Amino acid sequence: MSLRDPQLYDYWPYENRPKITWKNGAKVAFWVAPNIEFYELNPPKNPQRTPWPKPNPDVQGYSMRDYGNRVGHFRMMEAMDKHNVRGSISLSVALCQHHPEIIKECLARNWEFFSHGIYNTRYCYGMDEAQERAIIEDAIRTVREATGQTVAGWLAPALTHTERTFELIAEYGIKYTCDLFQDDQPQPINVKNGRLISMPYSLEINDVICYNSYLHTPRHYGDVIKRQFDQLYLEGQDSGTVMCIPLHAYLVGHPHRMKAFEEALAYITSHDDVWVTTAAEIADYFYEHHYNTVKASI
Repeated sequence: MSLRDPQLYDYWPYENRPKITWKNGAKVAFWVAPNIEFYELNPPKNPQRTPWPKPNPDVQGYSMRDYGNRVGHFRMMEAMDKHNVRGSISLSVALCQHHPEIIKECLARNWEFFSHGIYNTRYCYGMDEAQERAIIEDAIRTVREATGQTVAGWLAPALTHTERTFELIAEYGIKYTCDLFQDDQPQPINVKNGRLISMPYSLEINDVICYNSYLHTPRHYGDVIKRQFDQLYLEGQDSGTVMCIPLHAYLVGHPHRMKAFEEALAYITSHDDVWVTTAAEIADYFYEHHYNTVKASI
């Protein structure tokens, strides 16, 4: 691995790739990723990153994020239910113990659970291999005990990694990672043991980025989602694309933001040739129908 190029994936020009086809000939495989997270009020210190902008304990920051677990998730679930959209949950797995009521509601909807670490206030920076393995094993065990599901995907807590993260999750049988943002189609990741693909996630239409960094209004946010879909839908006529909307209920779940989000869902799901699915189902389909062809072409 080089600091100039970590060589996690190969250069794969967008033109002249093997054609990707999705289930029932869909042009776009569409999935929604609610980040169901737990932020500790006064987490252990990490020397490389502070968990809160203010000194711990940051009561205000904690309560703002707690809004999602108390109110926002249930409002978001209702909007997704209206349009038959299942979630692929980027889960802080400790939430299984803190708020099992939310887990129960997600299970009732047949949503997918993948790992977002134990807490979103504990980072992987500086971890040794044993510590990182412990996090992965804890996530797999906790999700299986709470939901009966086997974790298929990985999004590192607060997008923090070590130089060995992708090798380890592949070793443990994780099928896809959402930690890389290099493409609009799944791509094989270079690992020594097992197989791993990058699953198109998105920072550009992630509500954290849109609301907190780009300072979008709800109406603008909804319009951005629609424009993202329109372009991917157009390109999907030639080769299937993937669209993901990553969400945080402490942001999108506020009353004044829900209408724009729901209208965007209505717009996307009104198209017949869109596969409304989960990340795990996209990964399984890609492995079965495209992985070997794509791998050979790169």
